Amino acid sequence: MTVHLHARAVFDWTEWAESLSAEVHRPERAEDGSDYFDAWVAALTDLLERKGLADRETVEALRESWQRAAEATPHGAPIELSNDPMRV
Repeated sequence: MTVHLHARAVFDWTEWAESLSAEVHRPERAEDGSDYFDAWVAALTDLLERKGLADRETVEALRESWQRAAEATPHGAPIELSNDPMRV
């Protein structure tokens, strides 16, 4: 999604890199990088929110839906949002 938004000039790569770097280097982040995915999502969420393109609650709801979809998808199958058992 990040690459797709960048390709459509929603933000430039420097802007993205600065957002991600700020999030990755927050003091509460795991030293071993095990929460890198969470940092990526938080950085993208912040960037979209600052640009007025999405609110934090909507992005968080989608993140949770993708997580449930991933957990419900059999190994080797493509993860699709429709796999979320709670999606209506």
